[in-house]
Formats: sequence, structure tokens, C-alpha cells
Amino acid sequence: MKRVPEPIAKFLRGRRIAVAGVSRHGDVAANSVFRKLRDCGYEVLPVNPVAEEVEGTRCFQDVASIPGTLDGVVIATHPDVSASIVRQCNECGVKRVWFHRSFGGGSVSDEAVRECRRLGMEPIVGGCPLMFREPVDIVHKCMRWWLQRRGRVPK
Repeated sequence: MKRVPEPIAKFLRGRRIAVAGVSRHGDVAANSVFRKLRDCGYEVLPVNPVAEEVEGTRCFQDVASIPGTLDGVVIATHPDVSASIVRQCNECGVKRVWFHRSFGGGSVSDEAVRECRRLGMEPIVGGCPLMFREPVDIVHKCMRWWLQRRGRVPK
């Protein structure tokens, strides 16, 4: 595999990661990220303000309601709530966030990225763990290649 960008390698070295934006229906990108990280041995904590459980795992209403420390948070929500989640992460001492994005705008908002930088956090803007955490399927390899050339995923 190609060299993984250092911010992504640092994020993936964490073992306890929350995924904001999971759905009870399982049909969104956040659920794919949740499953991939769980299946790769991470302790993954789903975040959804209206779900008690997602895919057999207790769900948390927000980042602040998760007990203990987190190594990172994947934000795969509507961009309108991304900055709020960044502020929750900061209050909980989370320093690494990954804004999910593939071909559309994803969870990225200018306000949220600015807030990360203002708070001294390490944002990853674009892509998702499925593009970098081995084993990477052929679809996500192709997406990573294409999106990196377009500047939408870290190189």
C-alpha cells in the first residue's frame, strides 16, 4: 500500500473512536465507517442524538455523553452540525477529528474546519477510514486515487 498521510496514520493509531452521524437504518456512510473500524478491532462508539442503539451497540446522544477518553471522532453528519460537534470534541479533550467527504460536500463546513484550527485540533478534511484502513476494497482505493488528485482527500 502507498504511504498513508501522517495525520491519517496518527488518527488510525488511536483505538477508541466515536462516529457521529450513524443511523438506526444502517444506510449511511457513518454506519459503513462504524462497521469497518469495529471489524478492524477498534472500540467504536456511535453517536446519534435520537438513537439508543445502533447495530447492537449502545448509542450516545452526543460526544460529551461518552464516558472516558476518545482518541478521535469521525464526523459524518450534515455540515450544519459539524462545528457544534467540533466544540463538543474540544470540551472532551478530543484533538483529532475526521470530516467525512467523498464526492459531495460531506460533513465539511468552513466554520467547523476554522473552529478546529482555532482550538488547536488536528482536522482531517475529506475521505474516510475506508479509503486508508487496510484492507481497503477496490472501490475505496479507486475513490481515494481519484479524490486525492482532485485535492478532496489528504495525500
